[in-house]
Amino acid sequence: MNIKHLALLIIGVILTLLGSLWFLQGTGIVHLNPVMCVAECKPIIGTSPTWTVIGAVTSIVGIVIVVKNRKLRV
Repeated sequence: MNIKHLALLIIGVILTLLGSLWFLQGTGIVHLNPVMCVAECKPIIGTSPTWTVIGAVTSIVGIVIVVKNRKLRV
């Protein structure tokens, strides 16, 4: 495994996990308080269709990167 494949694998996994978190927060399944705030940070209360879509798209992109990376390696 060369460095390019390893980097793509790490990026794909991070995007998948982050997208899943955003999706779960957007659907209201997971509730997390803000960790670091620059301005007035308020936790997301209830559902957010915007973050649900962003999370789903990010997860799909991450999965595609991981799957394509595995096909390139084989």
